[in-house]
Amino acid sequence: MDGANIYRAGHSLRQSGRSSREKMGSMRVGSTSIWRDKGLDVFSKSVRDEDDEEALKWASLEKLPTFDRLRKGLLLGSQGAGFNEVDIDDIGVHQRQNLVERLVRIADEDNEKFLLKLRDRLDRVGVELPTIEVRFQNLNIEAEAFVGSRALPSFINFNRSIAEGLLDIIHLLPNNKKKLTILENVSGILKPCRMTLLLGPPSSGKTTLMLALAGKLDPTLKTTGSVTYNGHGMKEFVPQRTAAYISQHDLHIGEMTVRETLAFSARVQGVGSRYEMLAELARREKDANVKPDPDLDIYMKAAATEGQEASVVTDYVLKILGLDICADTMVGDQMIRGISGGQKKRVTTGEMLVGPARALFMDEISTGAADFLQEVTSKKDQKQETHSFTYLNCSSLPRWL
Repeated sequence: MDGANIYRAGHSLRQSGRSSREKMGSMRVGSTSIWRDKGLDVFSKSVRDEDDEEALKWASLEKLPTFDRLRKGLLLGSQGAGFNEVDIDDIGVHQRQNLVERLVRIADEDNEKFLLKLRDRLDRVGVELPTIEVRFQNLNIEAEAFVGSRALPSFINFNRSIAEGLLDIIHLLPNNKKKLTILENVSGILKPCRMTLLLGPPSSGKTTLMLALAGKLDPTLKTTGSVTYNGHGMKEFVPQRTAAYISQHDLHIGEMTVRETLAFSARVQGVGSRYEMLAELARREKDANVKPDPDLDIYMKAAATEGQEASVVTDYVLKILGLDICADTMVGDQMIRGISGGQKKRVTTGEMLVGPARALFMDEISTGAADFLQEVTSKKDQKQETHSFTYLNCSSLPRWL
């Protein structure tokens, strides 16, 4: 009997130990699940707090007057530490570079996405970018010049030209200059959001045509015909504010760096109608209760603000033209060592891209730049919905073609 009692007591002890272990295991499982649930609540709460904080900052910006609202934005802090309200004029160099890096990390891949984001923001509230259609009809350009030995730049010919000019004014001696026809009865249309390629042999009048369309033709030339921008004649507005002619000759100040050259060009040309467009965009977004992307919003506000020593547009153009690697290098000239010939050609193009011009006339931009600029402009033209520029690219053909 004593052995049976001992067996029963040991069996009961083993059962109690097993049950206790099961209870401890269930407690551990319950405790881990509790901690996991609490962890999810903690992280979701932090995300909600950040969203609420950003919403409160946007709400405070919306209550500002229009002038102040267009000069303030939310900029992402260092190492993703949340958005901070900043004044556009107080954005530093590193903040601008980080902003452009977030928008266009890889120029070949992200530039099109960035332009589509700009287009989507405008289309969301029905704002349309201004476009330009250039028409030229029956355009004739003639020049008067001496030919043969009379055209040589000698001392005798110089004095003779002055005397003949004075006698021609009082109609005592007829003009001995010969008329040379540069363009004869030229007509065409440059559609907006398109790239038009102008081909022709050397000395065929390509540069003269582009100068005439850009409003920069020499006034001594005799011009007939009409050139219109959206139906308006050249005398009804200032074409130099609307069109930009990119010369085939690279003329820069050698002592200035690439960044300084583009920044100076941007300040000289101004922002055009960007500010008025941004004010209308902000008004419509406020009425429709639409909140834009913070990085895109602060980029557009910085691009439309005048008086900045360095604009975010300069950093963007440096990025898409591949000039960010030599941004702080002097341009150079015959006496100062600087950037390469292809990079100088890109700087010449960038000087016009940083401005507000909507029609670009590029005179042999591929010369000295290999195929880089042709690749950039063709990629910009692949998605015509993303921009509103009018391009005219000029290239020379060999005489034997």
